[in-house]
Amino acid sequence: MKNIETAFQHVKMFTVVIVVGCFLLCGFVLFKSYQLAAITQSKVYVLANGKALEAMAAERKDNIPVEARDHIKTFHQYFFSLDPDDKVIQTNITKALYLADASAKRQYGDLKENGYYTNIISGNISQQITVDSINVNVDTYPYYFRCFATQKIIRSTSIAYRSLLTEGYLRNVSRSDNNPHGFLIERWNTIENKDLRTEARQH
Repeated sequence: MKNIETAFQHVKMFTVVIVVGCFLLCGFVLFKSYQLAAITQSKVYVLANGKALEAMAAERKDNIPVEARDHIKTFHQYFFSLDPDDKVIQTNITKALYLADASAKRQYGDLKENGYYTNIISGNISQQITVDSINVNVDTYPYYFRCFATQKIIRSTSIAYRSLLTEGYLRNVSRSDNNPHGFLIERWNTIENKDLRTEARQH
């Protein structure tokens, strides 16, 4: 009887250990499952050229300076990159105007009225822009910015370089195919646009 009672105690203890171990194992598995699910949900996969690239999801406030600078750079490249082709000019200007408010449309209208785009086409002039730096103040909303850039104006006999300094504000809008960053440039203004130098083209 003593042996039976001892054996029963051993079996009872062994059963308790097994049950407790199962509970601990289940808890550990659940914890790891939730942890893995959270990690998986924080990842975004972007399909580019047939390849899935992993991108980490983050709060938008962490990316505001980067997205804002890219939005401003993209706008200026569309607005100021011109070739002597009416369709190219219209395509670029249309893309630029999706990224800004009526202040940009007003500047475009003034340039068009003054024959700026007609002169580019008739003179076979190409215009390129290099954005040197962009300062964005994200401490106050809407976000104030200044863009420092260099224009390169290519004519048949010469290449002219001009400095360009613009300013404006950014406000949040809905993202779309035409405005992937979800910003809109407001009160856009050209502070400075002056000649730097002119070089003769080699033929």
